[in-house]
Amino acid sequence: MGTLASLISALASGEAMAVLRRARMTAILYGLAAILALSGIGFLIGAAYIWLAARYGPLATSLGFGLGFLVLAALIVLIDRLTTGMRARRRARRRKADMTALGVTAALALLPALAKSKGGMALAPVIALVAYAVYRENMGSGPRNPDSGETS
Repeated sequence: MGTLASLISALASGEAMAVLRRARMTAILYGLAAILALSGIGFLIGAAYIWLAARYGPLATSLGFGLGFLVLAALIVLIDRLTTGMRARRRARRRKADMTALGVTAALALLPALAKSKGGMALAPVIALVAYAVYRENMGSGPRNPDSGETS
């Protein structure tokens, strides 16, 4: 039995090392591809600059490229600001649902232990009501207006 376990261990270990080697090689290749892609984009931007500088002059082209990149940066920051609020609200809803599920699960897990103890059955309905109240408080009463999608 010990020989079989060592054989399985060696197989799993060798397989894990092979997976790590492939993952490392893939990461290196993707990194190299990203560097080459960024270099290509840089040369394309340089070519566009040379073409536009020949047409409009170097000063106007520099001002245009500078303003264009500043506008792109501002758009990225603006989009991030707008989506950050949405992500925070989504995380809060998920956390609230998780806490509700945890509370209900804890209350339900406690019921069998109470049923076995003396006088525990008298507390079971109280615990069930508390669990239901926690559930209703965290889940709300549903949408007020079906078109708006808001919950109370």
